[in-house]
Amino acid sequence: MLRAESSPGGLLLQLAGAWQAPTAASAEAALRAVVLPATGTVTLESLAEGPLDLAAASLLQGFEQRCRDAGLAVAWRGERPPALDIVDRYQPLTPREAGTAGLRTSPAVDTPATAPHHRYALPAEALGRRALESWRGLQQAMVLLGRIVVAFGRAVAQPRRLRGTSVARHVYETGVQAIPIVALIAFLIAVIVAYIGAQQLRNFGGEIFVVDLITLSVLRELGVLLTAIIVAGRSGSAFAAELGAMRLNEEVDALEAMGLEPVEVLVLPRVLALVIALPLLTVVADFMGLAGGAVLSWSLVDIPFNQFLTRMDESIAPTTFWAGLLKAPVFALLIALVSTLRGLQVRGSSRELGRLTTVAVVQGIFLVILADALFAVLYLEIDF
Repeated sequence: MLRAESSPGGLLLQLAGAWQAPTAASAEAALRAVVLPATGTVTLESLAEGPLDLAAASLLQGFEQRCRDAGLAVAWRGERPPALDIVDRYQPLTPREAGTAGLRTSPAVDTPATAPHHRYALPAEALGRRALESWRGLQQAMVLLGRIVVAFGRAVAQPRRLRGTSVARHVYETGVQAIPIVALIAFLIAVIVAYIGAQQLRNFGGEIFVVDLITLSVLRELGVLLTAIIVAGRSGSAFAAELGAMRLNEEVDALEAMGLEPVEVLVLPRVLALVIALPLLTVVADFMGLAGGAVLSWSLVDIPFNQFLTRMDESIAPTTFWAGLLKAPVFALLIALVSTLRGLQVRGSSRELGRLTTVAVVQGIFLVILADALFAVLYLEIDF
């Protein structure tokens, strides 16, 4: 299996026989028995029957590290087995294994994984993998969206499949229970905007324009955007965690085994509930934002409530309120789509559940902000 020959420059080791998993024990014993020279180069030559597998490559990688630790150079006569490159890159040694001859260890500085051309190849490889993962994620999202549309069409054709009880429960959980936090944050943000605006406009004697600032910012942007971000963090994480836990407990597989469509039973009610709840929460946020602005205007710049209402009516156009409200169903669809998709992708462990729940929240907020930017460009183009 292993033939050793002394040479003027060091030691020559020839690998013979089968270097694969079934013979790993004997290969490890042979490598341990090799007596290394004091100086020189250890040259390895592969005469093995068939290609080396990863088990044999792991043993040889550990032997190479043993030679380097002894101050010897390591070289290969002929091509270095490709399996060693894979082990160098993806299976570094643990400290417990570092001193043994046949176990894996950390790749040395002159391995291909850290050679100069890999310093540029590895970032390019990571970028390519990330791009491929993003493309596959987009494809999966489109597939899920198509299945949701099909399930909704079936529910419209057969209303008994709509599962109204489930939709109502999710509307309550995502909408009614979120009213206090949405109202409080909208009120406080409007107060902050009004305070900063009043401080700046006071320098120009334009305190009355604080009303315009509050009205337009709350109705067109802040109301719906803050509500969507809160819902993405609150309900989006809940959707992903619930579906992920059901996937780990094999409840989704049980539904499929019973002949039920998981998208119709689990996903569609959540999507419909969020599409219903988010516009209603946006109305609450708009009202509380205007109330916060009115209170701050009255207390800071002495604008009475009746004057605030009059100026607010003069500052808004017929489309101002609808410009913000029309965004809400789109934001709701994006949040529900990404959170249910990530929940259904959970596999294997609770660690994966936590990771994908975090991904669902981050991607949901990102998509909401991206969609809001696109809406701003669209409204500018159509003068809405």
